[in-house]
Amino acid sequence: MNQDIQAILLDVGNTLRIVVGDEAFQEQAKKDLMRLAGTSESPELFFEGIEKRWKEYRTISKKSLLEASEFELWTKWLLPMYPAEKIGPMAGKLTRLWRDRDGKRVPRWDVSQVVKELHRRGYILGIIANTITETEIPDWLVEDQLEEYFKTVVLSSKVTIRKPNPEIYLMAARNLGVAPENCVYVGDNPVRDVEGAQAANYGLSIIIIEPATLKKEPQKGDQKPDYFINELSDLLTIFPERSR
Repeated sequence: MNQDIQAILLDVGNTLRIVVGDEAFQEQAKKDLMRLAGTSESPELFFEGIEKRWKEYRTISKKSLLEASEFELWTKWLLPMYPAEKIGPMAGKLTRLWRDRDGKRVPRWDVSQVVKELHRRGYILGIIANTITETEIPDWLVEDQLEEYFKTVVLSSKVTIRKPNPEIYLMAARNLGVAPENCVYVGDNPVRDVEGAQAANYGLSIIIIEPATLKKEPQKGDQKPDYFINELSDLLTIFPERSR
């Protein structure tokens, strides 16, 4: 291991938090989304159309490694036939509801413990996440009283670039004032999370094994992480206390 790792940057989706199905919660999110949009379509037609446009956006976004702002996502891609002056101001709420249709996002059991202990051990912590929401992750950090432990939170929806573009990793390192070779990235995606970290010359890349991610995007190519872990708390066996 690079003995001079100073900063640990983490993904959020399927790394710090996982999605738990809740049928009633998901159905309510769909109803609220339709109400907020003010659609006159049936639920079937409304979501069939929005799912189609969502897939088109995702395909283009993944190829270009660019992320739309919430305003652009809803006014240009997902609900372009609705008045932008109506939809735009509601983009943040619409994004939350769109994500809630998948289920509840809850932190892994050991997140709080691990974050606080790594911070105590002297590591600078940050977040790099591909996400369409601009507020959900910062709000979660505040709600779970973890905000103070993260020196930077870099979201693709805010900076308009996505992993594995190395620039988003370099941006986070610059925010922390730490050289990339002294940073480590922890994610769940064995393709983009490793590729981007290595392209940015991060000292280490670590993948937490998440079956839901591996099913969609299995390991391929020559890029391999330095470590695979099963639990976030496994990081505590990799990173000892830093000398002060």
